[in-house]
Amino acid sequence: RGFSLPLQRPADCGGDRYFDISRLACAPCGAHQRPSAGGSSCVCQPGYRMVSSNGGSSVVCEKCPENMTGVTQDGWNCITCPKGLTSEGTCKCPNNEILVERSIDGILLDEAFCLHCNGSEQSFSASDASGNRCVRCEQTFINASKSCVCSSPNILTGGLCFSADENLPPKGVATVRFAQLGITLTSAWFLKNLQSSASACWLYSNLTACQALGNMCVMNVNSLSYSSTDACGLFQYIYVNTARLGVAHSVAFWRHNLPWLYYGDRPGLASQVLEANNFPATFSFKGTDKDVKLRFIAASFDAAGNFLKWQSLEGGILQLCPDTQTKLNAAYAFGTTYQQSCKISVSKILLDFANPIFYDLFLEYNGDNGQQYLWDVPVLNLNLQYSEMFVNQGSNMNSWLLTRRFFLVDALSGKENDLEKLPRVLRIASKITISIRLASHSKRGTIYPPLLTIAYTDVLVENPETQSVMVSFSVSYEMNQSEAQVQTDITLGVLGGLAVLWSLLKTAGWKRRTGSSIIDLQTVLKFLLFYAGDLANVFFIITVGTGIYWLVFFKGQQFVSVLLPLPSQEEDFVTYIACAFSLKALQFLQLLVSQLTIDIFFIDWERPKSRVVKGVEGEGVIKSAAAPVSIWRTYFVANEWNEIQTVRKINPLFQVFAVLFFLEVVGFSNLALMDSSSSLARSSESYIAPWSRILRFGVSAAVWLAIAGLQIMFFSVCYERFVEDKISQFVDLCCVSNISVFLLSHSCFGYYIHGRSVHGHADTNMEEMNRNLKREAENLCSQRGLLPNTDGQTFQMSISRKMRLHYDRIHETLTRRRGPARLLDSSVNTFEQSTRAYNTMNKFLSSFINHAHKEMDYIVKDKLLFERILGMEFMEPIEKSLFYSDEGQSFSDVLYYGNETTLLIFDILFFSVVDLASQSFVLAAILTYLQQEIFRFIRSTLGQKNLASKTLVDERFLI
Repeated sequence: RGFSLPLQRPADCGGDRYFDISRLACAPCGAHQRPSAGGSSCVCQPGYRMVSSNGGSSVVCEKCPENMTGVTQDGWNCITCPKGLTSEGTCKCPNNEILVERSIDGILLDEAFCLHCNGSEQSFSASDASGNRCVRCEQTFINASKSCVCSSPNILTGGLCFSADENLPPKGVATVRFAQLGITLTSAWFLKNLQSSASACWLYSNLTACQALGNMCVMNVNSLSYSSTDACGLFQYIYVNTARLGVAHSVAFWRHNLPWLYYGDRPGLASQVLEANNFPATFSFKGTDKDVKLRFIAASFDAAGNFLKWQSLEGGILQLCPDTQTKLNAAYAFGTTYQQSCKISVSKILLDFANPIFYDLFLEYNGDNGQQYLWDVPVLNLNLQYSEMFVNQGSNMNSWLLTRRFFLVDALSGKENDLEKLPRVLRIASKITISIRLASHSKRGTIYPPLLTIAYTDVLVENPETQSVMVSFSVSYEMNQSEAQVQTDITLGVLGGLAVLWSLLKTAGWKRRTGSSIIDLQTVLKFLLFYAGDLANVFFIITVGTGIYWLVFFKGQQFVSVLLPLPSQEEDFVTYIACAFSLKALQFLQLLVSQLTIDIFFIDWERPKSRVVKGVEGEGVIKSAAAPVSIWRTYFVANEWNEIQTVRKINPLFQVFAVLFFLEVVGFSNLALMDSSSSLARSSESYIAPWSRILRFGVSAAVWLAIAGLQIMFFSVCYERFVEDKISQFVDLCCVSNISVFLLSHSCFGYYIHGRSVHGHADTNMEEMNRNLKREAENLCSQRGLLPNTDGQTFQMSISRKMRLHYDRIHETLTRRRGPARLLDSSVNTFEQSTRAYNTMNKFLSSFINHAHKEMDYIVKDKLLFERILGMEFMEPIEKSLFYSDEGQSFSDVLYYGNETTLLIFDILFFSVVDLASQSFVLAAILTYLQQEIFRFIRSTLGQKNLASKTLVDERFLI
């Protein structure tokens, strides 16, 4: 069963009801009663005294007699008031008089009286703020008038009295500018305390007054204008005119008796403060001297200028977002990039930060003698209101005006009246960043002085319960990346230039293989495609090298010598990855198209063993003819070729699962966090630093390459040698089947697999097949090679133009036919035409291999070393075609198998792009496997159609 109740707040109860804390609802007060100041109980109305009170509405009131119209301050008794009543019904007294209701022994008087405090030289007493006691009056009254009265012509301001003859500072302007809202209001706090604090600081060097004046300047966001007399203008006036007082701790900007607010306004000073001197302590991630703690400490002051205490930043003093102590303290672990952000309601801010606290931040370190020292931490206030001398100076460091003191929440200066419970405007430190910068050429963990950057948000308070503010706190680490960027640019330029040369060589080789010597538009496009692939490799090498470099040197360093690039500095790196992926995708699609358009034909060497007798239909004549040769061997070889089209050197499914296992289960992904730890396991209670995109790519690419390398090594060394080598087995199958494969990947270049059986026939029974294989195993027959007494069965072909033209004439009839829609329903003319074209092509190619065409003959030779290295042929086949001996089975270049590098790099880049976009290794792995399967399906399906189209093998027999 559910329960509900109306929501009521104390403010909703009005003037005749109180808030019942037991029922959490408003309840009426009794007769002659009104709610108390706190609103949680009832009190008697003026003119009535309490008879009994048990809290809440359990109050009994009684009207006072006509001759006693007032009540005592505790409300329990009636009393005569000779000098009038307050709004609460109690007696009141003039200034410098105190109210007396009881005798010295506590007996209640019938009539109260007001006792004048003696302000003469013997006592110098005056009533306190509550009007209940006579206390010594403020010293400034005594100094100015020798009494407790600040009479004319003396000046009374902020509860202090100053002589008119003294040299007072200029009249202060008690306004606060809230630039984001376009509001300038007169602050009640400034109106009461600005002039008095400035005067006391100027005349008497009063420490508290000087601190209070400095705090008001900070509340005005350190507005620097020498022509103004606001809080900062008065502070600058006193600072400039008190040089005689000297400086504190030999700091030129820290005037004695004054707070240290500025580092000076001289142009270029900021760079000197931040870079001229190194912090005198070093940091290390590992070893016996491990030191990874930043010991920040702050001196805290209240708004009135009173020193509160020294406070360590550990515990989350500057972090407005709630979190566990462990995670809050992680902000100050050196090398750990910290980010925290949340949305906080204005009502909670007003409750937790009713009074502003001001901080002077230092970084603590130990000197050589064991003495603890402090190093000042400068503040860059992004809301700083510059005077005209700083306008349009830009964001260059030399134009920065650094300050020292700051606050988190200011709910004081935005009040226009002391009686207001809520400020009109609330100023909140919505963004705080502590920047730690590694000193240039540091080898021992030396840093520059930290910098605290702060940005304030002005909130117009209307409904605190519904209003909220987004706040953030972060600690970032950076170093000068210009040298790394220069090295990257040099590497990119050198490798990019080599890629151009390599692409030109590829284009020249392609022109040679196409049999064309004219540079046309197609040549230019082909060059661009080659260059796209080579440039993708350049970007891939640079990004992988960069990622692994930062991974090894950042995570493995003992003394801090490198720091990770900031997220804003990673943009070029991400751009390189995007370029690598785009260009590699273009190369992959071009590769896919080229493999799906190759020319292929299976040469059947089988010849009829006998002749058969058959009748000629319609003539009644019986003739003998050659026995038909079985087509099933060709179908079998075609099916095997169809199967190996998408065979790879690795198992893609295992690759994806293994990468995901090592990244997510083993914990290699934790190496991509922006912290100094190289541990693979992290506690769920510890702070998890944000991801570094460079480390994330470096870790994932390294894992991909490592697992792929192990797979390739396993398959090439173990699996293919002892279990199954599908590429070599296909060559063996061709020889056993008496089928050769004629491949043309270019117009005048291709591959030849010599499958002519050494036994003369392959269409035989099992007994004879086994006998033939046994004879071959015992070396009782000739070798399988194309040339006598050789084993070379695979060749690269560079055919002559004449040979290609003759091939095309026969091939035209093959490409015009399509396979029948049904096994028993086909066009006789088309079938016969295709059969004749097939037989003609088979006869032509077999005769070509047998050197039967002297005008289209070929020679067999070995490739030169440079031809193998450059992947091109120096000799042009003008009169005779050239067959190059191939020991590496390079015909796999038209298969997935021979392009594993391209496929692997494409998979890595696809995985990385998805991961960088989603920050999820799991999603990246799933999508990578899906794209592998989609492209494998496209390659297999369209490759099968091309195979059926080019070889006359009916697609229905390709299974």
